[in-house]
Amino acid sequence: MRVLFWGSPEFAVKPLEAILASSHRVVGVVCHPDRPRGRGRKVSAGEVKMFAGSRGLTLLHPEIPRGEEFLSELRSLKPDISVVVAYGHILRPEVLCVPCHGSINLHASLLPAYRGAAPIQRAIAAGERSTGLTVIRMDEGMDTGPILARRRVGIGPEETAGELAGRLSELGARLLVEVLDQIADKGLEPVSQPQEGVSYAPKTSPEEARLDWNLPAHKISCLVRAFDPAPGAYCFRSGSILKLFRAVPQERQAGKPGEIVACSQKGVVVSCGDSRGVLVREIQAQGKKRMAACDYLCGARMEPGEVLD
Repeated sequence: MRVLFWGSPEFAVKPLEAILASSHRVVGVVCHPDRPRGRGRKVSAGEVKMFAGSRGLTLLHPEIPRGEEFLSELRSLKPDISVVVAYGHILRPEVLCVPCHGSINLHASLLPAYRGAAPIQRAIAAGERSTGLTVIRMDEGMDTGPILARRRVGIGPEETAGELAGRLSELGARLLVEVLDQIADKGLEPVSQPQEGVSYAPKTSPEEARLDWNLPAHKISCLVRAFDPAPGAYCFRSGSILKLFRAVPQERQAGKPGEIVACSQKGVVVSCGDSRGVLVREIQAQGKKRMAACDYLCGARMEPGEVLD
């Protein structure tokens, strides 16, 4: 089939690569225009745009995917199907129906759970032990279309959002090709999503990544994992932002919430609201690179008894 691919971030690269390696033909790629990125906010292309450009694929990068001119460009590519992976816009009906086989979407949750922009981060933050992948036939709603395929995936006890996204991207790439093959063979019937179990995963914000040490140690650990690598869970030390990574719950600690109770080669133990602690193994000081907590301690005067805001 002639595939029109939609996606922008790194999560979508493996699915695009898998489709290119399959029997299907990618006739065009729709992605976001260049945007400010990284610490320096330098304008640059997203991962899908860079990858697609290196393969010589036809690129479309509208600010908003609508309008007669844009629709005309889509029709000129004569796609049989649209494949959407983390594109970031809700597509209008007139866009979805351009291909003769409609549009499908790969979503990083077991729908109808965690509909929305941040299913991986929200699942980890909530302490879920498993999540999954769902391929749906797209409709006008946000991740509400009928299901074509689902796969359940376990979440490791210390797995971060970045690590889980990498695994789901690779698994989703294979799942998408299977679905495309079945659609081409006319052997796949969609099934409506269940009415029960609906939940939402709105986009995360830097404000949400600020840690509240009154929370239980397990919740603190989940939040640190959910915001790794970005934006990074943080607190304040002497008025400066301190980002924390690789936080593992510990046994009971004698300290008030936010108090440092131990510093060692293993890392820094901070007391939490349930009288347990978290061992923080990686730290990023404001304006500095991420590093092992023991390396941070070599240059920072941090001792038990200090309280992090």
